[in-house]
Amino acid sequence: MTFFEHQSHARRNTRVMVLLFAAAVIAVVVSVDLVLGALYVWSNDELFTLKAVPAGVYIGGAAGTAALILAVSLFNVARLAEGGVAVARMVGARRVPPDTAEPLERRLRNVVEEMAIAAGVRVPEVYVMDGERAINAFAAGWDVSGAVVAVTRGTLETLTRDELQGVVAHEFSHILNGDMRLNVRMLGVLAGIVFIGSIGEFLMRSMRGSRDAKGGLFLAGLAVFIIGYLGLFFARLIKSAVARQREFLADASSVQFTRNPDGIAGALDQIRSSGAGTLIANRFAEEMSHMYFGAAVKVWLGGVFDTHPPIEERIRRVHPGFQSAQYRARRETTVSPAREAAEVRPTGRRLGDLATAWGRTPAQSAALVGTVDAYKVDFAARLVNVLPVPLQESLRTPEGAAATMVALLLAGPEDAMERQLDAIAGRELAERVRAAAPLARQLGAAFHLPVVDLALPALKAAPEAAKRELLAALEAVVNADRRVSLHEFVVLALVREQLVPRPRAAQEKKIADLKAEAATVLALVAHAGTRADATGRREAALQAALRAGAGVLGIREGLAASASLTLESAGAALEALRTLAPMQKGVLVKGLFAAATVDGLIRVAEAELMRLVGAVLDCPLPPLLDSLDPATLVA
Repeated sequence: MTFFEHQSHARRNTRVMVLLFAAAVIAVVVSVDLVLGALYVWSNDELFTLKAVPAGVYIGGAAGTAALILAVSLFNVARLAEGGVAVARMVGARRVPPDTAEPLERRLRNVVEEMAIAAGVRVPEVYVMDGERAINAFAAGWDVSGAVVAVTRGTLETLTRDELQGVVAHEFSHILNGDMRLNVRMLGVLAGIVFIGSIGEFLMRSMRGSRDAKGGLFLAGLAVFIIGYLGLFFARLIKSAVARQREFLADASSVQFTRNPDGIAGALDQIRSSGAGTLIANRFAEEMSHMYFGAAVKVWLGGVFDTHPPIEERIRRVHPGFQSAQYRARRETTVSPAREAAEVRPTGRRLGDLATAWGRTPAQSAALVGTVDAYKVDFAARLVNVLPVPLQESLRTPEGAAATMVALLLAGPEDAMERQLDAIAGRELAERVRAAAPLARQLGAAFHLPVVDLALPALKAAPEAAKRELLAALEAVVNADRRVSLHEFVVLALVREQLVPRPRAAQEKKIADLKAEAATVLALVAHAGTRADATGRREAALQAALRAGAGVLGIREGLAASASLTLESAGAALEALRTLAPMQKGVLVKGLFAAATVDGLIRVAEAELMRLVGAVLDCPLPPLLDSLDPATLVA
């Protein structure tokens, strides 16, 4: 399935979960009414059957129970509004700062960064569950851009780099396949079902040892506790129905992403041989059991209610010929040293003008969204490797990351750059930008999105005032020369969207509902390779690009040709198109690729603009031109 099909499938799974949740609520409500009716009969000597109980008792019990379940579920959904960060906080995980010097944490961040750049997603926040010695991990978030990846201390200390990469790749599959949103929603919704059992447990515990322990309150507590386990039964049934096949898919994706079945199989083998296994001690282990890499809790009736397949079956599927003894004898046990950065050697050629043959159809191009393969991971590692060490270090602090972001957009001529620097209101930031400029200006367009992604974790941790100062500086630099390039605009739009997140909107619109907005973004991409005032062959190429894209999108070519490309109109168009339904986003990306590659070529400027537009629309595209040598910036 494509990225968009996975997203659509996850939405269907959400509907299945809602139906199962409704069935669970009905079962719990009926059970509570039976208990209330029995207690009413037991306390009234004149009644002998449940039929004699007044209807008001049943109606009140049903209404109260349903209201309690829904209130608890809604409260928990609201509590998780921040997505992955809220989940990580809930389990007491500690954020790993981008500038960490601890070797194991540095290795984890490197693996996550390489995987994110290879997938074209924003680098997730990284967390460690310090109190957990088991080998486990999870990814959480409402969307691709807001994901977090968390691992246990046992994962950090036990696994080799290849095994850790296999686990991280597994979690990235959940990020890319739309599982996270469903998992977080399940975490919030199912809390209401099991809450009643917690009440019953509290009642029994509070009556333990008292003279009334055998009285009605204790029996009521016991009954409610049993009802709670009925809720737990349904919660585990829902989780096992949704989660188990997703784990097989994520394991297979891990092998595809890394081209190394030993990585994921070795990690699973370490779980098998480790005394700690995968069991989580945190009090939220049951609620989050469907989100972890391995089984977080022991369940009765294993196989029926397991959220994860057996370890042996998972190993057999990803690596049929895996030999445990041989693997353990040769596995690496020390932390790999950090790579040394190579030197970037500019060639003097304008990278944006370079082009290469593009042998994919628009449909095949759109299918690249949300994909990762080992070649992309290798390319991402090489790309990060050639970034100058001082630049890499600056991206790990809020101040250095902000200065580098602005420096990326500085113009080439000295006088133009000075005008841009003078336009920055904060003089301290302007001086930091001036200091960062020599390194940032060495980088071609192919480096801009990876550098933005590497900088975002530090920028997101900055105070709100610093974020506002950065955005103001970016706008000042972009507008200083009175000419906003498409590349500058989309970088600005991406950073703004990441630092000033907007409320999540329902993704259900069709392109037919947003024709003007689709036409604006189509024009944005079509103009990437040809100036708006082009004449002759270039004008014909522009018209061909607009025609090809409009044909796929089902809109009039003239609508795209006359689209206004101001900062305001393009920004509004991108924001509106984020509300498209998943499959409609697939059509949009297909249309944009049709425009960019109508001549059978794709320029570096076009490829990077497509990736930036995809990033803003939450349609992650991997590096498109990994045939480029990042060390020399030539094809």
